[in-house]
Amino acid sequence: MAVTGFILFFYVVAHMVGNLKIFFGETAFDSYARWLRAMGSAVLGESGVLWTIRIVLLVSVLLHMTAAIQLARRARAARPSGYRHRPPVQGGYAARTMRWGGVIIALFVIYHVLDLTVGWLNPHGVPEEPFLNVTSGFQQWWVVLIYTVAILALGLHVRHGVWSALRSLGTVRASHGPLARTVALVVAVALTAGYLSVPYAVLFGLVE
Repeated sequence: MAVTGFILFFYVVAHMVGNLKIFFGETAFDSYARWLRAMGSAVLGESGVLWTIRIVLLVSVLLHMTAAIQLARRARAARPSGYRHRPPVQGGYAARTMRWGGVIIALFVIYHVLDLTVGWLNPHGVPEEPFLNVTSGFQQWWVVLIYTVAILALGLHVRHGVWSALRSLGTVRASHGPLARTVALVVAVALTAGYLSVPYAVLFGLVE
């Protein structure tokens, strides 16, 4: 769970950094998209590296979901009968909603691929014009709303996931719990702000 989570986490960070290139203008953003497709083309051909990354991400997602299901089954097996009275336990909203958050993120990824990768759900939908694909989509308030819900779910997921992974991998000791929570919160807020800056900049006309 922790290892696959970190693979996905590093991709989320890299993807956010790439998204922020939209603030440098249409030429810079489209050039970045072309660079991604051409990356490593001498060895793997056009988009070869990009497809390799996609396959690694798909495998990581499947393993991450499998680990989540296994952990849930172990938890149920450890206590086959429910609590008569369950006192409050440590863990916030993010920890209690990790499963639903994962479902929301998974559904959004499918929508996101159909929107900006395949172009079927995008009002512009021209593969060679990624800047116009992004701006035309985020000019619609309901698309921004969907994106906002998904990114908030991602932020909560990352916050709890980073904290749990730091402890699971032994990077942070139990005695340093507050430090792990602070790091996880800062990372989650930065990612959420970074991702949401793009759709709202387009929606309010700051990027057009």
